[in-house]
Amino acid sequence: MEQRKVNFLPNDSEGQSWKIQKSQHRKNRFWIISIIVVFLLGGCLTYGLMPASNPGDTPESYDPITLEPVEPQGFFQRLKHLVFNKEAKLAGEKKDRINILLLGMGGLGHDGPYLTDTLMVASIKPSTNEVALISIPRDLAVNIPGYGIRKINNVNAFGETKKKNFGPAFVSDVFKKTFDLDIHYYLRVDFKAFTQIIDDIGGVKVDVEKSFVDQQYPAPNDAYQVIKFDKGIQTMDGDTALKFARSRHGNNGEGSDFARARRQQKVLLAVKEKLISFKTLINPIRINNILNTLQENISTNMSFSDIIGFLKMSKDFDSNNISTLVLDNGVNGYLKNTFSENGAYLLEPVSGNYDDIKDAMKNIFDKDFQSQIRNFSIGETVPAQDKPDVDTAKIEIQNGTWRAGLAARVKKTLNDKNIDVTILGNTQERPYMQSGIYDLSSGEFSSTVEDIADTLHIPIKKSPPENETYDSKTQIYIILGEDFQET
Repeated sequence: MEQRKVNFLPNDSEGQSWKIQKSQHRKNRFWIISIIVVFLLGGCLTYGLMPASNPGDTPESYDPITLEPVEPQGFFQRLKHLVFNKEAKLAGEKKDRINILLLGMGGLGHDGPYLTDTLMVASIKPSTNEVALISIPRDLAVNIPGYGIRKINNVNAFGETKKKNFGPAFVSDVFKKTFDLDIHYYLRVDFKAFTQIIDDIGGVKVDVEKSFVDQQYPAPNDAYQVIKFDKGIQTMDGDTALKFARSRHGNNGEGSDFARARRQQKVLLAVKEKLISFKTLINPIRINNILNTLQENISTNMSFSDIIGFLKMSKDFDSNNISTLVLDNGVNGYLKNTFSENGAYLLEPVSGNYDDIKDAMKNIFDKDFQSQIRNFSIGETVPAQDKPDVDTAKIEIQNGTWRAGLAARVKKTLNDKNIDVTILGNTQERPYMQSGIYDLSSGEFSSTVEDIADTLHIPIKKSPPENETYDSKTQIYIILGEDFQET
């Protein structure tokens, strides 16, 4: 990298005496050092007062295309960015193993709102971009501090009785003690968040391995409804995906928690594939809007920068090379059926302790050990996802030349690229010598802006001319100047 010398001091005027120059240097140097010390101290104090809310940890802090941090404008902002904003590593990244606890629950309005239907660990090995999904059945017996041997799906609910939103942290602690597995992050969603997220990305395509019917799927007022799925690739909206992931009384081998766990993994992989396949879905502004809308339905210890870090990392994941492990009570499974003293159905380790399960979780990325892991698979095929039908930008084109009909011709060019233009007009002043595209959406439609720039060969500029007016609902504003070349 080229090194440049930066001189913040003004050049001395010729004819000054050596004494005056030396004194001026000292004053300037003292002034600069004082400002830097005060500024850095202020920065440290601000950071100390807001440890969980980095001022730069916002959607606007990231380029919506590359997801890289945006360099701030202005001297003081750039100086603070230089000192404090070294890109932080994700927790666990230094040891090359990041573990994320994924929890799914009914939420308020459902029976047992905090009992977890889904307990899964997503493990990432950053050095090789490998991913593993480990599903734990809800009936697994574990030792819960203060409650004794109980089903693992109770842990989240017990945590909530201690303190609101403490459930995921309590589950993380039990996982650590039971499986000797560090949980770096957690993400808990309820049914509402699950369905809305999938609807917001336009649904997902899932490969249904076997046709099945469930005649006991929960319905309102303690009733049941019949649901049915046909074998083959199906496009599912949020509600359908929830039914597919929750069903546990289906026929044809789909009537167990273990079959349900495999289906949950399929849906999760489909969501992941949809998100990374279309850059419009991982726009920081869009992600932040979803999180704000569902803040009562999602609980996580991830910062916004952590989420962006995972999205950047996920671009290199191979969806067809993801490892999966489901703990079950099959012939070669790690678990067996048992009952508690009061007759409740439980699952416990076949060996009498968790050592084999700990080894499987610990070595899930070890190629030499994988052959010893029971019910382990790799290479889940995820169907190609349909392009999402997302909100389109309000685009306005203004002709800054005296070429008649130019804006209309450019509109047709963009329409041919499936980019709809809302408003046509002329600039207040003419002619403009240079063309420009202005993103007025705060980055929400940055991918569309990029597509327009590539199509029209027009530069993207920051602020539109102050003397020009445009519609208040315009989100992308285009001025056509004399330099615009029609094709």
